[in-house]
Amino acid sequence: MYIKKQISFIEKQIGNEVCLVAVSKTKSESEIMEAYNCGQRVFGENKVQELVSKQNNLPKDINWHMIGHLQRNKVKYIAPFIDLIHAVDNIKLLKEINKQAKKNNRKIDCLIQIKISNEESKFGMEYKEALELISNVNTSGFENINLTGFMGMASNTNNQDILKHEFSLLNNFFKEVKQTNKNLKKISMGMSNDYLLAIQCGSNMIRVGSNIFGSRN
Repeated sequence: MYIKKQISFIEKQIGNEVCLVAVSKTKSESEIMEAYNCGQRVFGENKVQELVSKQNNLPKDINWHMIGHLQRNKVKYIAPFIDLIHAVDNIKLLKEINKQAKKNNRKIDCLIQIKISNEESKFGMEYKEALELISNVNTSGFENINLTGFMGMASNTNNQDILKHEFSLLNNFFKEVKQTNKNLKKISMGMSNDYLLAIQCGSNMIRVGSNIFGSRN
């Protein structure tokens, strides 16, 4: 009942224009099914082994997003089914995704992760590196990749000014780059503690875990 109530509350807040990714990492299959039975179809995981196990056991119309840092040697396990990879942060990873997508006769949607926070623990590319990556994709025959936008993880802070600054910088970059790259439609930023601010700053995809499933142990 709690999960249903939370999803309903968030959906009313964000409207139809924003995609809600229910972050189900560490959560049980029964909890995911409770969210599924409320109509939720997009779920995010950050560990490949856990993601593969859940995908095997749960309904096949779930859209699975890989939201965590992805190692190249793990891409092959998720390539047959993954709907969106949020955290592409280097060209070698993108080449591996393209290779595994080709083996599975698929085109895989990917977001470029931009480092919008100064925190050491956060991954991502600098803005200039991201432009070089996009240029590579446009000219180097990544036929099995769809670059569909950007993802950013803001600083772990309650300071609204810092968060707003980080989100706004990424949104400005997104708007600028998509003028010449029409497939860039998604900007994934905002989590349980800051998703409303992220949406105000242009996000159209939010990654929400604890506000749906409760806090993690």
